[in-house]
Amino acid sequence: MTDIKNELKIAAELTEKELSRLLPESDPDYPVIFEAVRYSAMAGGKRIRPFITLKVCEMLGGDVSAALPYAAAVEMIHCYSLIHDDLPCMDNDDLRRGKPTSHKVYGEAMALLAGDALLTHAFGAAASNPVLSSEINLTAVKLLSERAGCHGMIGGQVLDMIGEETPHSYEMLLKMHEKKTGALIRLSAELGALAAGCRSGSSFDAAVKYAESIGLAFQVIDDILDADGDEAILGKPVGTDRREGKTTFLSFMSIYEAHRRAELLTFEAKNAIKDIENNEVLVALADYLLVRKS
Repeated sequence: MTDIKNELKIAAELTEKELSRLLPESDPDYPVIFEAVRYSAMAGGKRIRPFITLKVCEMLGGDVSAALPYAAAVEMIHCYSLIHDDLPCMDNDDLRRGKPTSHKVYGEAMALLAGDALLTHAFGAAASNPVLSSEINLTAVKLLSERAGCHGMIGGQVLDMIGEETPHSYEMLLKMHEKKTGALIRLSAELGALAAGCRSGSSFDAAVKYAESIGLAFQVIDDILDADGDEAILGKPVGTDRREGKTTFLSFMSIYEAHRRAELLTFEAKNAIKDIENNEVLVALADYLLVRKS
């Protein structure tokens, strides 16, 4: 039986070692920006997105060393997005994983720059992957740009902001999450497949379907935890979505119904990769994300 917590721990350690290698060394004349970058990038967490990159690569017969720079690049983009999400002009959050957010420690301007720096370094990390060819790295950079840009994560954030003024329909809520949360999780699987030498075909499509399904399930559980989670475990206040009038899955269904929706999505994710050998870790991840408490 797969010990998913131990698998996550091992992959997180690999990712953090790679992040530490790839993040720029400090400059004595302006060390604060380097400190701010590392404060967020090395703040821990489950490292779910790089985990997916590494494990999709392994499942499809690739070597982890080829996927590591891509995994770190995805995590840099994720960390930058969290810094910017927490800013007063966005969600105005004071805590992230139980610690003060970047702008509470370094100020708004430096937090903004730290996010910008992480985004910029993500492209460099992918472009300079020493294990894979320049052609493959170029494809990875293109995917990073598409999934993090206006047709991906940024577009999802804009839809989220629009939803604060005008409540979304259920269809628009799905589109928002497909982009805001789902785009990076899909990207994680795509880069893992790419690192394994798989650019298309049934196995590639299966990995993408897996990622899309757990990505949406992840968001459903997020909405449930925001309404019904334990603040001490989450490391941030609960009830934020309701107080800010945001449209969530719980705007359209009960907590029980939302759990059932997440269960169905988890089944769809596992079913997508059922015919691929060495899928056990990713199956265990889908089950783990369904019952997470933070």
